[in-house]
Amino acid sequence: MHPYEVPASVKDRVVNRMGKLLAHDTIAAAHAALVVVDMQNYFCASGFPGEVPMSREIVPNVNRMAKAMRAAGGAAVWIQTTAIGAVEHWGNFQKRMLTPDLQQRRLACLDEASEGFDLFPSLEVLAGDLRVKKIKYSAFISGSSQLDAQLKSRGIDTLLIAGTVTNVCCESTARDAMMLDYKVIMLSDCNAARTDEEHAAALNTFMMFFGDVMTANEAIARLAAQSQKAGAQRRA
Repeated sequence: MHPYEVPASVKDRVVNRMGKLLAHDTIAAAHAALVVVDMQNYFCASGFPGEVPMSREIVPNVNRMAKAMRAAGGAAVWIQTTAIGAVEHWGNFQKRMLTPDLQQRRLACLDEASEGFDLFPSLEVLAGDLRVKKIKYSAFISGSSQLDAQLKSRGIDTLLIAGTVTNVCCESTARDAMMLDYKVIMLSDCNAARTDEEHAAALNTFMMFFGDVMTANEAIARLAAQSQKAGAQRRA
């Protein structure tokens, strides 16, 4: 995993802005979801055009985080990028920002009948989890997916973001979620980028302006504490 630690300069700026280091001292699982972005073969498996080798390293943490979220009463959501509708709804990226060869390989590998579209096989996905397809980097931007409607229909207002690539689809999704007034946390050891520098830059910027950055252990501890508190209230 990426050896990330929040820099002192980032901590100082966050504390100066809001008076404390983290906005979300508690995580109410009943209204929370782990959103796992693009952990598909195209981005995770060896030999695919979009391969991010570090994505394979975060799989155990993603699985552990999903298990903890479900156990606490929250939701696990798996986002998959699809080629269906990509050219029609995001043509400039497909046609102008990719070489013709890469465009064709990307569309072919992310076709829903392709192995590249499938979630990476080491992920522990359960039948009751929510699965959502997206077209663009962000799952929340207009025309990309039905994620916002799906979450709102379930009363979810808090998102923990995991997946790959940290500084592209994960960060784009997390930023747009915050702009839609969700409470958003990026999990530093459940996200993967191509380099340590790109990973750190994305998390630093996110923490300074958009939401919290935590480790999986820190998030799981908050989920457990909230569950214990809710259990004590029910017994009282």
